[in-house]
Amino acid sequence: MILPLAFATALLMGGLAPAAAVPAVPASDDVVLERLPEARDPPILALKRSRALLRAAPQDLRIATAHARRAIDAARATGDPRYLGQAQAALAPWWSAADAPAPALLLRATIKQSQHDFDGALADLDRLLERAPADVQARLTRATVLGVVGRHDGARADCERLAGAVPPLVAIACSASIDGVTSRAAAAEAALVTALARDAGSPAVRVWALTIAGEIAARRGDVAGAEARFRDALALDPADAYLLGAFADLMIDAGRAAEAVRLLDPHRRHDALLLRLVIAQARLGALPGRHAADRAELAARFEATRRRGDTVHRREEARYALALEGDAARAVGLARANFAVQKEPSDLRVLVEAARAADDARALATAQEWLASTGLRDARLDLAGGSRS
Repeated sequence: MILPLAFATALLMGGLAPAAAVPAVPASDDVVLERLPEARDPPILALKRSRALLRAAPQDLRIATAHARRAIDAARATGDPRYLGQAQAALAPWWSAADAPAPALLLRATIKQSQHDFDGALADLDRLLERAPADVQARLTRATVLGVVGRHDGARADCERLAGAVPPLVAIACSASIDGVTSRAAAAEAALVTALARDAGSPAVRVWALTIAGEIAARRGDVAGAEARFRDALALDPADAYLLGAFADLMIDAGRAAEAVRLLDPHRRHDALLLRLVIAQARLGALPGRHAADRAELAARFEATRRRGDTVHRREEARYALALEGDAARAVGLARANFAVQKEPSDLRVLVEAARAADDARALATAQEWLASTGLRDARLDLAGGSRS
């Protein structure tokens, strides 16, 4: 599940992680150390200005949290995990404090979630909600994290407690994001579609809700319904990376690789979107020179994350290993390690695909047990007899 941008202090960037504190020494002069954003990018310039303010007053909570939020926004906008490192650094005075003030605690939980430290994130959110049970942002964030790790009952309870405290569309979308990955998907989709028709909501909230509705439709095998919702969402926010990835997957599954390439080509700075672009290029079989260059760039990015000791890209690496390298054994190892940490439908799908390709009965049994325990129905799993390349 993704959160609307309106809840700026709790943006959850799954798959992004700050750079490791210990510097990595490049093996040769050919190693790319960093990819600099455009020097004239207004959000990046604003971030630089807030960093200067923070250097002058590192203990000022207001300045520190403002800078951390901007850094989190930059991480999401650019796909560059180093901005999350800046966010963490801004919170250094409160990073380990059990009695950290609420704004720092919420941002700390957000960053930990992005590092896949879900236990740490939940501990911070539990602490925050013990102090302030009516904090709707903390409750929405906790529902999101609980959903990512597959603790659906707890996530559903948090969503239900939002009713009456937030706009109806927010509460219904929260519940739909949880029920939509269980046996309650049909009812969740119906309730969300009704809410979208009745409640205009802010653009950010509508993008979030429409994306959830599109994902539920895709899992039901309703390609036309999913596409309509994704297009409505893109009309409101054409740069939302999560939405772009979901729509690209729908196109790739439907055999519309050329459309996926056109959709993703302007967004190759995001690792997850570059992965889908390379897969779509391979499906298309055209522009071999561009495909080779993009694939090499993607491989270099994965190597850079490994050098930093990051493990948050396991799902993407598993998909890369299976779809582009044809290495089923490596793919299933990565997919199993990833599924041990996070259990969203996309995590399950790559596990099923890799398990079938590797003829790994144990990994496939893990997936089947999860399907049985949750009641999740996903028509796309019928396509998972091999890789998505």
